Amino acid sequence: MNARMNLWFAIALFGCLLTASCADNNNPPKIMSIQITSAAFADGQPIPAKYTCDGNDVSPPLQWTNAPSNTKSFALIADDPDAPVGTWVHWVLYALPAGTSALPEDVAKTQTIAGNAKQGMNDFRRLGYGGPCPPPGKPHRYCFKIYALDTMPDLKPGLTKKELLRATNGHVLAEGQLMGTYQRL
Repeated sequence: MNARMNLWFAIALFGCLLTASCADNNNPPKIMSIQITSAAFADGQPIPAKYTCDGNDVSPPLQWTNAPSNTKSFALIADDPDAPVGTWVHWVLYALPAGTSALPEDVAKTQTIAGNAKQGMNDFRRLGYGGPCPPPGKPHRYCFKIYALDTMPDLKPGLTKKELLRATNGHVLAEGQLMGTYQRL
């Protein structure tokens, strides 16, 4: 009986390998890469205090390039994977129009911003950007992630990171990340 089951398994596996549908399900589409930078800090370098809770707590200027030509909108998430309670979300922004390639310093902390983009809820329980504010100790990493989407999501302001990721699942064409650090002594 064991030999018979092994034979059926081998036949089923061989049949699966011959069909394109099986191969497609196991090889998700490749995600392209977007270059994201800031005039305020370089990738892997410290974020100036101006952009933190120890300063003016304003968002840093961001720019990105290399978005796919079929991009319909962008989403941005900034978070701290080193927070003691798990990843801490600092900024959720979405429905940025396809032609957008930068955000200025000090984006307003309102439900919507220029171009009708929407801001979500950060883990400080506020709309818009909330800067780095780690406990004293070792430096924390802050990841600014940009996503090019193949859709313009019709979403209300105030979504959480989790809600945004659920709504955009399967719609990401390209992504990029800029990482800065911040340490409080």
